[in-house]
Amino acid sequence: MTPATPLPETVHFHRTELSVILSLYGRMVAAGEWRDYGISSLKDVAIFSVFRRTAEMPMYRIEKRPKMAARQGQYCVIGMDGRILRRGHDLKTVLRVLERKLIRAVE
Repeated sequence: MTPATPLPETVHFHRTELSVILSLYGRMVAAGEWRDYGISSLKDVAIFSVFRRTAEMPMYRIEKRPKMAARQGQYCVIGMDGRILRRGHDLKTVLRVLERKLIRAVE
Protein backbone atom coordinates (compact mmCIF):
# COMPACT_ATOMS: atom_id res chain seq x y z
CA MET A 1 0.00 0.00 0.00
CA THR A 2 1.08 3.51 -0.59
CA PRO A 3 0.84 6.13 2.15
CA ALA A 4 -2.05 7.83 0.29
CA THR A 5 -4.13 4.62 0.27
CA PRO A 6 -6.43 4.49 3.32
CA LEU A 7 -6.35 1.35 5.42
CA PRO A 8 -9.41 -0.88 5.11
CA GLU A 9 -12.00 -0.32 7.84
CA THR A 10 -12.14 -2.94 10.54
CA VAL A 11 -15.10 -3.97 12.66
CA HIS A 12 -14.88 -3.35 16.40
CA PHE A 13 -17.10 -3.88 19.41
CA HIS A 14 -18.40 -0.61 20.89
CA ARG A 15 -17.99 0.16 24.57
CA THR A 16 -21.63 -0.69 25.32
CA GLU A 17 -21.31 -4.04 23.55
CA LEU A 18 -18.10 -4.87 25.41
CA SER A 19 -19.76 -3.94 28.68
CA VAL A 20 -22.51 -6.52 28.09
CA ILE A 21 -20.03 -9.19 26.99
CA LEU A 22 -17.56 -8.56 29.84
CA SER A 23 -20.38 -8.62 32.39
CA LEU A 24 -21.27 -12.16 31.27
CA TYR A 25 -17.57 -13.06 31.10
CA GLY A 26 -17.02 -11.94 34.72
CA ARG A 27 -19.91 -14.06 35.97
CA MET A 28 -18.66 -17.11 34.05
CA VAL A 29 -15.14 -16.64 35.45
CA ALA A 30 -16.58 -16.39 38.97
CA ALA A 31 -18.46 -19.66 38.33
CA GLY A 32 -15.18 -21.29 37.22
CA GLU A 33 -16.39 -21.96 33.66
CA TRP A 34 -14.20 -19.56 31.67
CA ARG A 35 -10.60 -18.50 32.21
CA ASP A 36 -9.37 -16.42 29.28
CA TYR A 37 -10.59 -14.43 26.31
CA GLY A 38 -9.31 -12.88 23.11
CA ILE A 39 -10.63 -10.07 20.92
CA SER A 40 -10.05 -9.87 17.18
CA SER A 41 -11.03 -6.97 14.93
CA LEU A 42 -11.00 -7.96 11.28
CA LYS A 43 -12.24 -6.40 8.06
CA ASP A 44 -15.72 -7.96 8.12
CA VAL A 45 -16.10 -9.25 11.67
CA ALA A 46 -15.23 -8.55 15.31
CA ILE A 47 -14.75 -11.68 17.43
CA PHE A 48 -14.73 -12.16 21.19
CA SER A 49 -13.35 -15.66 21.83
CA VAL A 50 -13.82 -17.42 25.18
CA PHE A 51 -11.40 -20.09 26.43
CA ARG A 52 -11.49 -22.59 29.27
CA ARG A 53 -7.68 -22.72 29.10
CA THR A 54 -5.37 -20.41 27.20
CA ALA A 55 -3.79 -23.09 24.98
CA GLU A 56 -7.10 -24.54 23.78
CA MET A 57 -9.45 -23.76 20.95
CA PRO A 58 -12.12 -21.24 21.97
CA MET A 59 -15.19 -22.70 23.66
CA TYR A 60 -17.39 -19.98 22.20
CA ARG A 61 -17.03 -17.13 19.75
CA ILE A 62 -19.24 -14.07 19.99
CA GLU A 63 -19.19 -12.42 16.57
CA LYS A 64 -20.37 -9.09 15.25
CA ARG A 65 -20.92 -8.95 11.48
CA PRO A 66 -22.48 -5.60 10.49
CA LYS A 67 -23.18 -6.82 6.94
CA MET A 68 -25.67 -9.33 8.42
CA ALA A 69 -27.60 -6.65 10.35
CA ALA A 70 -30.36 -6.32 7.75
CA ARG A 71 -30.73 -10.08 7.39
CA GLN A 72 -30.49 -12.47 10.34
CA GLY A 73 -28.85 -10.08 12.79
CA GLN A 74 -25.30 -8.90 13.24
CA TYR A 75 -24.57 -10.83 16.46
CA CYS A 76 -24.06 -14.56 16.80
CA VAL A 77 -22.67 -17.09 19.27
CA ILE A 78 -20.72 -19.96 17.73
CA GLY A 79 -19.82 -23.15 19.60
CA MET A 80 -16.51 -25.00 19.64
CA ASP A 81 -17.69 -27.28 16.83
CA GLY A 82 -18.54 -24.34 14.54
CA ARG A 83 -22.32 -24.51 14.95
CA ILE A 84 -24.21 -21.26 15.32
CA LEU A 85 -25.96 -21.50 18.70
CA ARG A 86 -27.87 -18.22 18.43
CA ARG A 87 -28.10 -15.29 16.02
CA GLY A 88 -29.99 -12.03 16.27
CA HIS A 89 -30.18 -8.26 16.24
CA ASP A 90 -29.91 -7.70 20.01
CA LEU A 91 -26.67 -8.68 21.77
CA LYS A 92 -28.27 -9.31 25.17
CA THR A 93 -30.84 -11.63 23.62
CA VAL A 94 -28.18 -13.54 21.70
CA LEU A 95 -26.05 -13.98 24.83
CA ARG A 96 -28.94 -15.60 26.72
CA VAL A 97 -27.89 -18.92 25.20
CA LEU A 98 -24.72 -18.65 27.32
CA GLU A 99 -26.64 -17.39 30.38
CA ARG A 100 -28.49 -20.70 30.48
CA LYS A 101 -25.17 -22.50 30.68
CA LEU A 102 -24.20 -20.28 33.63
CA ILE A 103 -27.41 -21.17 35.49
CA ARG A 104 -26.70 -24.89 34.98
CA ALA A 105 -23.09 -24.45 36.14
CA VAL A 106 -24.14 -22.72 39.34
CA GLU A 107 -26.76 -25.37 40.17
